Amino acid sequence: MELLAKNRRWQVLDVGSIWMKEFAYALSKLEDIVCWSPKIESLGLFQTWQRHIRLTNPELQTLEFPLQRGYAKWPISWLFPFEESLIHRLLAETASPEESPLICSTPFYAPVAERWPGPVIYYVTDLTFAYEGMNPEQILALDVRMCRVARVVCPNSRRIAEYLVNEAGCSADKITIIPNATRESNVAASPRFVPGQLPEDVLDLPRPIAGVLGDLSGNMDWILIAEAIKQTPNFSWLFVGPTTRTIVDRKQDAAREWVQKQGRFVGMKQYGELQAYARCVDVAVLPYRKKEPTYSGSSTRFYEHLSAGRPMIATRGFAELLEKVPLVTLVDTAEEMKSALLYLYSKDFSDGYETARWEASKQGTWEQRARAVRDAVYPASTDVDCSRSDTLAQKLG
Repeated sequence: MELLAKNRRWQVLDVGSIWMKEFAYALSKLEDIVCWSPKIESLGLFQTWQRHIRLTNPELQTLEFPLQRGYAKWPISWLFPFEESLIHRLLAETASPEESPLICSTPFYAPVAERWPGPVIYYVTDLTFAYEGMNPEQILALDVRMCRVARVVCPNSRRIAEYLVNEAGCSADKITIIPNATRESNVAASPRFVPGQLPEDVLDLPRPIAGVLGDLSGNMDWILIAEAIKQTPNFSWLFVGPTTRTIVDRKQDAAREWVQKQGRFVGMKQYGELQAYARCVDVAVLPYRKKEPTYSGSSTRFYEHLSAGRPMIATRGFAELLEKVPLVTLVDTAEEMKSALLYLYSKDFSDGYETARWEASKQGTWEQRARAVRDAVYPASTDVDCSRSDTLAQKLG
């Protein structure tokens, strides 16, 4: 086992999303890894360059390479298959490919996974076919192929696991559920009972503060947020995240425009800065709309708020959060949101679950997720707490 560990070199394909970067960084503390980052190019099929990019937050070395725009769509995928050139790149980065795991983060890499000589891990972080513009039949066919070739399949939610088993024919024995997480460094040494200091750009914001973190786009219920703001005039509302994505629903879009005039929007922050904002609020609000693919995924912002320790109020727009009560309070309407906010205000924003959130946050880190994946691939590892891996059998009871 020791010799095998020295020879293997994990390939992570790819680290385009922030959660894949965070996962890869955590895995890099345990294993020798190569992180691939595609750059979509209009003439990518004619380009052979490859360059090292060093990220600073997190500190991660990546290999950027050109990928043809539309590489997974017909007729480009038929006329100009990308998998052979990509396999050559991967093989050049490891001396022992048969012993080196390949992590694939999207179904579109199925042709690569089928050609990889070592163990394959399918890390499923989205219900991909539910995205607008996707071909559901194509995605399902690719998911079937990925599940067939993978030694381990790691969806980040129970609902995605059920889809893979029921629709893609994945063996339940292959599945280990790996939810999203937060950095281990964000977890406090002891429970937090009071909010943290306000960052400099919101020092003038009067308390109490209700905070909303994340992508401030169409997966948020802006109509509910607007109504809640109207009904809680004594609260300041802080919004941290980008607002650049278009909201197709006109009523929701109009509601966001109204909210932008009422609340404090500080724009997008680096992932490593989010924790300061999560800690400073009196109460965290997770106002999701119930829509796919959000509903079936895993809420990154929940784990950020979990480690911050502040009380949370969420809508039922995320299936994962339905299992997180009482760490989070669930509401359906603006009136219920108002009641929950006022109740917390009356309790000085102490709901009695601070210690429980702290205990849960210790298990909700990217470092724990990386260990769980490694243990799923190499269960004989002696330095991993195997009891913390969430297998499908455990999750489905």
